[in-house]
Amino acid sequence: MTPIHTRITVGVAKPLRFLHVTDSHLISADERDSERKRELARQRREAYDKHGFDCCRRGLDAAFDYARRRNEPVLHTGDLIDFVSYRNLELAREKLSSVDCFFAAGNHEFSKYVGEAQENEAYKLDSLPLVAPAFPNDLRFAARLAGGVNLVAVDNTYGQVRRQELERFRAEIAKGYPILLLLHVPLYTRELYREQIEVRKAESASLMGCPAEHPARNDAQCPDADTLAFIDFLKRQTLVKAVLAGHLHYDWEGPLYGDVTQYVTAGSFLGRAREIEVA
Repeated sequence: MTPIHTRITVGVAKPLRFLHVTDSHLISADERDSERKRELARQRREAYDKHGFDCCRRGLDAAFDYARRRNEPVLHTGDLIDFVSYRNLELAREKLSSVDCFFAAGNHEFSKYVGEAQENEAYKLDSLPLVAPAFPNDLRFAARLAGGVNLVAVDNTYGQVRRQELERFRAEIAKGYPILLLLHVPLYTRELYREQIEVRKAESASLMGCPAEHPARNDAQCPDADTLAFIDFLKRQTLVKAVLAGHLHYDWEGPLYGDVTQYVTAGSFLGRAREIEVA
C-alpha cells in the first residue's frame, strides 16, 4: 500500500500525521448467521475479489500495519464492514483494537443485507444497538482533540444529518479549535457531481446536499430541512479546515467553500489510503 500524501495547514504549533482510511468492506459470515447471509458473503467476496484475492481484508491490514509502523492515528470514514453479521462485527472489534482509530460511520455499517431495502433512519435504528458496541466511538457524533486539532465525526450515512448532530456540531465550533470534519458521504460540489454523473457515469450522485438543478437521482438522497441547515451552518465556519470523506471508492479532492478543501479517498480494498500532515 502506497498512500496519497496530503498537507493541510491549520496553524498548530507541532505537526501531526494521520492516516485516512475508508471503505474497507470486510466480508464474513459464519454458522451463527443465516444461510442467506452466508450466501451473501460468498457473493460479495466474489464481487470484490475482482480487485484481488481477499482484497478487503488484505487492504485494511496493509493500511493498519502502515499506521502502526509510523505511529499514526487512523481516521476511518466508514464502511469498515460490508454488512451486519456476527463475524463481521467481531472482525471490526479485532481490527479496530489494533490501532488508534477515530471513526465515522458508513451506510454499510447498518446494512443487514446489501441492497435489500430503502436505507433510512428506521432501517438504521434496527441495526444500531447491535452494531454500535463494535466501534471505538459514538457512531452518531464524536469529537476528539488531538494536538490542538478537533477531530469531528458526523453521521451522514444516508446523505442526511439530523438536527441533534447539527446542535452537537455547533457546540464543537464554540470550543474554538481548528476542525477536521469526517463524513462518510461527500458533500455536493458542482465539480464532484460532474465527476460522478458525467465522467464516471454513476446511476446516482451519492453526494449530500444535491440542489434541484443537479438532482441526486435517488429520492432517499434528497436533502431534508435539517441536512440543508447543517450544510448552511457548515459553510459559514472558518474553523473547519478540511473535510475527509469516502463512499465513492476513488480518490478526489477539490474546493468545498472558502479555503476549505474536501478530500475523498478511495477504498482500502483497492490498496488506497491518504497520509495527512497537519501543519
